[in-house]
Amino acid sequence: METTSPSLEIPAESARPVPSVSARLTTNLSEFPWWLLVIFGIAGLLIYNFLTDETYQEVIRFIIVGVRLTILVTLSAYSIAIVLGLVTALGQLSSNVIARNAAILYVQVIRGIPILVQIFIWALVLVPLGVDLLNNIGDALASAGLLSTENFLNGLDVRDVPFLLRGIIALAISYGAFSSEIFRAGIQSIERGQIEAANSLGLNRFQSLRLIVLPQAVRRVLPPLGNDFIAMLKESSLVSVIGIAEITQLSKKYAAASFVFPETYYSLAFLYLAMTMVLSVGVKFMERRLKSG
Repeated sequence: METTSPSLEIPAESARPVPSVSARLTTNLSEFPWWLLVIFGIAGLLIYNFLTDETYQEVIRFIIVGVRLTILVTLSAYSIAIVLGLVTALGQLSSNVIARNAAILYVQVIRGIPILVQIFIWALVLVPLGVDLLNNIGDALASAGLLSTENFLNGLDVRDVPFLLRGIIALAISYGAFSSEIFRAGIQSIERGQIEAANSLGLNRFQSLRLIVLPQAVRRVLPPLGNDFIAMLKESSLVSVIGIAEITQLSKKYAAASFVFPETYYSLAFLYLAMTMVLSVGVKFMERRLKSG
């Protein structure tokens, strides 16, 4: 009696054709980041000019002083915006009608007005109004005998509030609305079951928020917050309109005095590009670390 050996079936995966060398090369070329090569090429050309051209060297020496102020404005304004955004996000999710509507009103109004307009309003309108209000309060308290005739409130002058502080306040309030939406989305992305489990363990609303929700939400919102920080670094150039001597304002001054426009604004663009590229790499690294746990 003849026995037949069982036939071996070849898996479908092993039957797939192996891509040719030309096909793999085409795929690699199509996926290569050519945009990055273009950026490196432009940056290399500008760096060569910085090293060889005296005009570029003079421009850089003049405007590089403003980098410190640009970073100071960005860090100060964004630190305030983060706190303001978190508080506003909690207000939007609050069960209190007044807090919820006040937070939503703030976000809708601020997001609907251009940042440049907000800088003008805060620097030239609201700060003087606030100083006048403090002066009136000081006069009223002095009339009531609660303060001396010459007190710190009625002695405050608009010129005592530096334009640097006004610009930081305007940027912070503007980006507080944007970061609020990021925090709100991160908090709402946490599964409802985790909050219910925390409640079943006897945790109150504040404890659930502090121990369960916020640690996970912050982890999820860090990359978009990093992108927002990069955006604020670029938007910090808007404070130059009120005379703050960051790199954009210094570039305008140098170009107006020397009529050297191409070299000045090429150098300015290079400085912003260099700072944002470094920060973008940091954000990408953070995203990979968060995904890998």
